[in-house]
Amino acid sequence: SMLRGLISLFVGALVGLVGIDLQTGQARFTFGQAQLLDGIEVTIAAVGLFAVGEALFLAWQGRESKVGEVMKVSGSLWMSRQDWARSWKAWLRGAFYGFPIGAMPAGGAELPTLLSYYTEKKLSKHPEEFGTTGAIEGVAGPEAANNAAAAGVLMPLLTLGIPTSATAAIMLSAFEGYGIQTGPALFASQSSLVWTLIASLYIGNVILLILNLPLVGLWVKLLKIPPPWLYAGIIVISTAGVYGAGNSVFNVGLLFAFGLVGFAMRRFDFPAAPLIVGLILAPMAEQSMRQALTISMGDWTTFVTRPLSGSLLVIASLLLIAPVVWRRIRKAG
Repeated sequence: SMLRGLISLFVGALVGLVGIDLQTGQARFTFGQAQLLDGIEVTIAAVGLFAVGEALFLAWQGRESKVGEVMKVSGSLWMSRQDWARSWKAWLRGAFYGFPIGAMPAGGAELPTLLSYYTEKKLSKHPEEFGTTGAIEGVAGPEAANNAAAAGVLMPLLTLGIPTSATAAIMLSAFEGYGIQTGPALFASQSSLVWTLIASLYIGNVILLILNLPLVGLWVKLLKIPPPWLYAGIIVISTAGVYGAGNSVFNVGLLFAFGLVGFAMRRFDFPAAPLIVGLILAPMAEQSMRQALTISMGDWTTFVTRPLSGSLLVIASLLLIAPVVWRRIRKAG
């Protein structure tokens, strides 16, 4: 839902404006709390939304969620000739879905993953296996799309400073922490960093292969952990990590506040990733906007007089308006 995504984005932007206004030095949205003068750390929000919030939601579901039987791993761990024959086309199609969509400023990994799954189900000679006994194409294609999208998100992140996933948002926060400015100039000023990130994609896949195949039996045994223990462990580890990072009880309180927000968003189907994106980008966007208005003596047309800025604003507007117009045209037709 575009509306839910935009609401989440604007909530994140509002949270991102908490702290000292760099232009005037005035405190904003701190409610008299000195701990909020430096703003809200992205890591606290991310851990609260994605770890604590998810654990609370799963615990709230309780026995309503179906627990499947954990089957023992047996037989060869390597793919058979038949598995290869059924998978390689799904890999290619998934990669062609994942990378272009992941590289879009409004992309991400969810859309190409779903598209790949539905495509494989449509093209499969055994569609009845999907969702029942299991079809290897239904795993190979979406996983290839997900991995390709993970590589694609680096393009808008490094060239435009736009994170299109929660992982990219955390990376952008790390860049800001080290004073690294993303954009076209990054490839010249921090070329070693860029190529290290690209190389890490290859190294990471090799490490995953080494870890997953020999230790698959261990990973399966993790599924036997009772869910209440797992949820409690997630919350305990999250709390210890946040408290250890700043030795602040106030940060722990913020963690659980974001955990409750994450629970509510998960409960009512609001995406959490746009909130993190708004939290990171709002201070940067505000600072740049106010600097531009100061230079132009308050003239708002300065944002459309330059070809690059004008083109980006037009593209952003089209990405918002085009889906709505397209849906109405299809309904009218």
